[in-house]
Amino acid sequence: REFCGHGIGQRFHEEPQVLHYGRPKTGLKLEAGMTFTIEPMINAGKAAIKQLGDGWTVVTKDHSLSAQYEHTILVTGAGFEVLTVSDGCPPPPPL
Repeated sequence: REFCGHGIGQRFHEEPQVLHYGRPKTGLKLEAGMTFTIEPMINAGKAAIKQLGDGWTVVTKDHSLSAQYEHTILVTGAGFEVLTVSDGCPPPPPL
């Protein structure tokens, strides 16, 4: 839980922080025009991580398999648009 998504606009990392955990109906209300990333880290084992000496690489402390991905989302008046979907990828689920 050390990492989160973030707003994206004129600068690459902007507010708000977008946590990948929480309780429904709490936190920031999404509004049309907001653009942000989601960047979850999914671990087969425990959530605890450590950063290696290169200052970039992150591994799980229990050495379990782990994956991280990122998508950029635009909130629209009708829902959302995933801006980083590539050709051939399955479409995002409906709201």
